[in-house]
Amino acid sequence: MRILVTGAAGFIGANFVHYWVQQHPDDTVVALDALTYAGSLANLEPVDVPFVHADIGDLSTVESALRDHRIDTVVNFAAESHNSLAVLDPARFLQTNVLGTQQLLQACRNTDVTRFHHVSTCEVYGDLALDDEAAFTEESPYRPRTPYNASKAGADHIVRAYFETFGLPTTITNCANNYGPYQFPEKVLPLFITYALRDRPLPIYASADHRREWLHVNDHCAAIDAVLQRGRIGATYNVGSGVERAVTQLADAVLQLLGKPADLRTTVADRPGHDRRYLLDSALLRAELGWAPRVAFEDGLAQTVQWYAEHRDWWEPLLERALVTESRW
Repeated sequence: MRILVTGAAGFIGANFVHYWVQQHPDDTVVALDALTYAGSLANLEPVDVPFVHADIGDLSTVESALRDHRIDTVVNFAAESHNSLAVLDPARFLQTNVLGTQQLLQACRNTDVTRFHHVSTCEVYGDLALDDEAAFTEESPYRPRTPYNASKAGADHIVRAYFETFGLPTTITNCANNYGPYQFPEKVLPLFITYALRDRPLPIYASADHRREWLHVNDHCAAIDAVLQRGRIGATYNVGSGVERAVTQLADAVLQLLGKPADLRTTVADRPGHDRRYLLDSALLRAELGWAPRVAFEDGLAQTVQWYAEHRDWWEPLLERALVTESRW
């Protein structure tokens, strides 16, 4: 396989590059990234792969990369993904996540790429009540509630349209919240960890009982691998662990792991459109492709906290890049 990974200098994309190089050493991997504020070439330093500095919306540059490297498979992680930033600058998200994805699809169509895999999110389905016993399936209607969620929903729809209209061989995965190394410190877990390491109060939204489903990034990479190897063309698969934690539980766990006082917390105003809860039914992926998560949440969280504690030289320079102050509503 000759695979182009877009968004490869971001959190999940970089971890996927590491994973693929290790698991498929005979394949060719090419990394492409626009290197926006959340992308860093340092994320790719553990591996030696060709790098293309480009935006997925740059049709001619992407086409050249696909042809020059004789790419047959594209995995698209490239996206603006921070919900809080989307509240402040929604156009940025539509530009990259919808129009950028369309241009990437067109580049693949123009160069006869034989497989396009699109990485999406549970958030396209909307949210669940905290006491709801249901979970989102692949047949759940799309009901995005925020500009970020809507932009990812739009991207999913255009991916399906390129399959249905043009016959481009596509697959989609909708994943739960990921965690692990190399995640930009604006997201909740690395935010909590880096705040605690600096003895700063952890900022917790007023809706502290809101819950998320947590999936280790390595388990996510293995799921995409299974879809690429055995997934049905045109299909969508949910990727979830079934492990839910409330925001306060995350904060308490991080503080305990770092030996910090339990009251090192502060309450901040809720983000507009803040979703209550996501939970994915991943039975299709598990039954059809034989995937299952392997990293227990408690183990993965402890490993993640340790990674950030040992890699201050990686995340401290990134702090000044953050574009959002959570109280700017």
